[in-house]
Amino acid sequence: MVPALRKAFNEAFTRQRYEEFLTDLNSRFPGAIEFRVAETPVFVPASFSALLQEACEHIVDLILEPRFREWTDRAIPPQDRVARENDHPHFLAFDFGVCEDGQGGWQPQLIEMQGFASLYGFQVYYPETLRRHFDIPANYSQFLNGLDKESYLALLRETILGGRAPEEVVLLEIKPHEQKTRIDFYCTRDYLGIQPICLTDLILEGKSLYYLHPVTGKKTLIRRIYNRLIFDELHTAGARLPQGYVDIRQELDVEWVAHPNWFYRVSKFTLPFIRHPFVPPTFFLDELKQPPADLENYVLKPLFSFAGQGVIIDVRPEHLDVPDPANWILQRKVKYAEVIATPDVPAKAEIRMMYLWKDGDARPTLAVNLARLSKGKMIGVNYNKDKEWVGGSVGFFQHP
Repeated sequence: MVPALRKAFNEAFTRQRYEEFLTDLNSRFPGAIEFRVAETPVFVPASFSALLQEACEHIVDLILEPRFREWTDRAIPPQDRVARENDHPHFLAFDFGVCEDGQGGWQPQLIEMQGFASLYGFQVYYPETLRRHFDIPANYSQFLNGLDKESYLALLRETILGGRAPEEVVLLEIKPHEQKTRIDFYCTRDYLGIQPICLTDLILEGKSLYYLHPVTGKKTLIRRIYNRLIFDELHTAGARLPQGYVDIRQELDVEWVAHPNWFYRVSKFTLPFIRHPFVPPTFFLDELKQPPADLENYVLKPLFSFAGQGVIIDVRPEHLDVPDPANWILQRKVKYAEVIATPDVPAKAEIRMMYLWKDGDARPTLAVNLARLSKGKMIGVNYNKDKEWVGGSVGFFQHP
């Protein structure tokens, strides 16, 4: 997105440098990266960064509205509601497509949002490795708000540990060592000292949770859970899990980071409440009085799914006839800009702006980002098979 930097990067790129970078990236945790890592970062100019941040802060203002929890209460499926909800999400992630603005330039357009953790550990390790193999200007960084590696990790530690000892905090997932995001779990373990634990390894005594520490073997009290478990996946995997695992929805003597209810509150469900030039018009299907005349310019999304499952891109009138219209949204399509020059065809880009919201802060802090590159119809693995210069990436943002 910065023409001079793009030109210089592409001219200096070689397949050998990329392969050496991947070898280095995979050396710390061999076999832990299952997703494709793109050949290039995204260079984000200060002007575009300002647009992204303005849109993000507008959404944060909405989440801070006193009635936000009332508005989003029905977003939480009754069977997935968890006790002891706190007053804010500890993580916010806003996914923006880099789109055409109709005037020959670019603008961000919000695609998805979540009140759930993302790759907060990997986005330290991966860009740092990238810098060892490619020339990245010193005044470009994946960190935002004046943060650097040390201050970012300090904020991450405060947010996730909340003053607890690392052994009293666990990263909770379903079979964490089999997850495609496990590289992030291992990075987080290295940076913060907390262990990834499977739901089935929790030990319940009264309202207290314990686990057997994988290093010491000691039965250890859990005071705080860094939650990476998604209920949708639990419902799918539940039949394959050992019987008798702890029901985490019940009242437990534990702090959540972030509380599972916020996964639903800050999600696709929130999109219809936002009015902003960088947020495509979005409607709950049951509140739509009449389908848009240009229905082909919209995408239909189920509220309670993740990773793009169930999304209908080419919408026809018959697709609107669903049994539970209150649980679907109709969102206007955006036109991604072919903004990243590559050796063959240009790539499209999405940038995820990632916030940390530690206990006691009035507002969350925009801290770091990730990016994804695509040459397909949508961002995602299924639309980019057998393509190059696509996959997981990072935005290096211009700083003074």
